[in-house]
Amino acid sequence: MAQKQLVKSTSGIRGIIGKGMNPSLAADYGAAFGTLLGRGKVVVGRDTRPSGAMILPAVKSGLVSVGIDVVDIGIVPTPTVEIAVKQLRAGGGICVTASHNPAEWNALKFFNDRGEFITPDQYRRLDKIFNSDITSHKPFNKLGKVTEQPGWVEKHVERTLKFRLVNRSAIRRRKFKVVVDAVNGAGSQALPLLLERLGVKVIRLNCDGDGRFTRGAEPVARNLGQLRRAVSKHRADLGFACDPDADRLALVDEKGKAIGEELTLTIAVQAVLSKKKGPTVINLSTSKVTEDVARQFGSKVYYSKVGESNVVEMMRKTHGVIGGEGNGGVIYPDFHAGRDALVAAVLVLSQLATSKKSLSEEVGTFPKYFNIKTKGQLKKNFSSRLKQFEKQARRHLGRHRVDRRDGLRFDFEQGWLQIRSSNTEPIYRLIVETTSKTLTAKLSRDVMGFFS
Repeated sequence: MAQKQLVKSTSGIRGIIGKGMNPSLAADYGAAFGTLLGRGKVVVGRDTRPSGAMILPAVKSGLVSVGIDVVDIGIVPTPTVEIAVKQLRAGGGICVTASHNPAEWNALKFFNDRGEFITPDQYRRLDKIFNSDITSHKPFNKLGKVTEQPGWVEKHVERTLKFRLVNRSAIRRRKFKVVVDAVNGAGSQALPLLLERLGVKVIRLNCDGDGRFTRGAEPVARNLGQLRRAVSKHRADLGFACDPDADRLALVDEKGKAIGEELTLTIAVQAVLSKKKGPTVINLSTSKVTEDVARQFGSKVYYSKVGESNVVEMMRKTHGVIGGEGNGGVIYPDFHAGRDALVAAVLVLSQLATSKKSLSEEVGTFPKYFNIKTKGQLKKNFSSRLKQFEKQARRHLGRHRVDRRDGLRFDFEQGWLQIRSSNTEPIYRLIVETTSKTLTAKLSRDVMGFFS
């Protein structure tokens, strides 16, 4: 019964507390992951959700039961766990976080010894161990040990300040005023601390770190009304909003307008490619504006399936210098190969400080597209409906190209659309982006009507 409520992929094992996600499941997955690794230590951490205080000890118990030593780094952003895995030369890591999902959800995110999401092959092996119950439980004298190692948020901040593309002097000269909305999640300490070290005046909003999500957890425009008002009230230069595990960053401009989480990646790409040449990797759900800006710098653009592990794998194959996802997830592999709201923040500030533009002025230099993202409940006949829609697509879109790697993505003369099942929730997601506001709205209505 419980497993039917779970959403399982390389992005993690997710479920609603009491309706699929529980301590017993967490312990079993901890043991399965330890069995997969075989040896070495595992770094664990969590976001601020109250249920994390129940799930994390269970994960640790599972790991210890199969002889794995555990390093508990406490409440930290997901990218902090990734960094700690690599720095401590651990065999892997687990972060207890449901990321952008609502408060009733929790999840386990698994990382390999490179501090990156486990690969599809590693996930299949983990799932086989879990489902076959072939975990390697140890006798009392061969159990693993647990140590606590606080201070990793500080280490993450310091490492971020040191990476080469951060124009610290220019940022200090701009004397930015920034409102930070951390949704009382794992970024509540880290993001304000980073900005203050850069000489930014920080106004904290939802930075208590108590796990009370006072807005929708996902940092999309409809959830940022409080931040928009705060930016206007305090006459701030911009606003930053992250999700509960601080791997995604969305922006509000100096006019109090939520410019969309898509453009975080666009600005970060601009900041990197203006100083470093090489390919750009984005996923199939990312706005074309990022591709357009990357090409202005002569960068070859590659598209991957959705999911951090897929983007990172493509970056490795193509030697990508910058990449990420259009949900506000920026990946700068020279620092570490994972989405990171702190990296996104410093790249955005560096770009604005260097260009001497306001955020709205910077955005005004980008090509203009109209984008609608929506979602619906995933029904049993979703796959068959996808096939039916593909057969009828020409009637809606005219001449087009189809990419079938991740659901269906159609590229046509005026833009593109993608429909796919989510990796993190029992829903399907639809993204429509065209050069016409009217056309984007019409296509969004038509496609949602087809799948309703």
